[in-house]
Amino acid sequence: MRKLICKAPGIAELAGYEDLPIRPNEVKVRVLFASPKHGTEIADFRGTTPFIDGKYDPEWQIFKNRDEDEPRGLEYGDLPLGNMFVGIIIEAGENVTDYRIGDRVCSYGSIRETQIVNAVGNYRLRKMKADDSERNAVCYDPAQFALGGIRDANVRAGDNVAVIGLGAIGQIAVQLAAKAGAANVIAIDPIPKRREIALKHGAHFALDPVSCDAGLEIKRLTGKAGADSIIETSGSVNALQTSLKGLAYGGIISYLAFAKPFPAGLWLGQEAHFNYGRIVFSRAGSEPNPEYPRWSRKRIEDVSWELLMNGYLDCEDIIDPIVDFDDCAEGFKKYVDLEPDLSIKLGIAFRRDK
Repeated sequence: MRKLICKAPGIAELAGYEDLPIRPNEVKVRVLFASPKHGTEIADFRGTTPFIDGKYDPEWQIFKNRDEDEPRGLEYGDLPLGNMFVGIIIEAGENVTDYRIGDRVCSYGSIRETQIVNAVGNYRLRKMKADDSERNAVCYDPAQFALGGIRDANVRAGDNVAVIGLGAIGQIAVQLAAKAGAANVIAIDPIPKRREIALKHGAHFALDPVSCDAGLEIKRLTGKAGADSIIETSGSVNALQTSLKGLAYGGIISYLAFAKPFPAGLWLGQEAHFNYGRIVFSRAGSEPNPEYPRWSRKRIEDVSWELLMNGYLDCEDIIDPIVDFDDCAEGFKKYVDLEPDLSIKLGIAFRRDK
């Protein structure tokens, strides 16, 4: 068996492994399709994540440095890559009652030929029907953050909404805003293919922030009113400045990006000072969220999964390109690391005849 690992920062390769025997509460899954993350995972791959030498302290609610004698947050050499998988259960432990051999399932996991997963009381091991879309399924994770961001931005029917950054999260946010009845959905990204897909799936306008003053264009397209809600997923300092300029008076910026330190250039004067804007740092995985206890992480996940499986969301164009598992190390390096403008969310297909 083989799995995709990060051998060292910037180096992906396929490595061999052997499965352990499954426990009574576990199932073994033969993987058919998988996908990595393109945001936080690339920071791990490049060795730039703050979690290597730092950690989030939930008691103090701050980031702090790890002690010298404490293990690092990431250890390279056998670091797994990947986020979601779809496959078929081929073995089940004696205590497993909710799943059976032959069930098609989706869950979190790295990119490898088999997965061993807890199958007792694990709602994240999602059952799939034979005709459910595997491309939609591997968007389970980004859909949660898109839904959380849309809710944190208080998007409502009739609103003007801008979405900046059209990766998987941004693309799904475009669809959610359009289906919520937004009067104008303005999609913003420098990559033409991403803008085309956003227009296909509900955006009314698409802007290239490199060739125009996108903040000013948001105001122009909304009759000078600005965007009631802006979903910012890119983490770019220029995108945040655009958001502040294009935001309506009293509007909300739902900031989803896990941003790097900003260089000089962010100016919190001008529009930010005059227009009473609000920035909400949105993260669906942080609990309790602002709507707790009515909305929890589990409810966000349940709703996201239902919207993906019932066809309300369409992620067929988001999973692009798709490479064979045999070529996934090169594919990860090319489409996730070196040339991310060629992809939105990479799909990895495993041979079905094994």
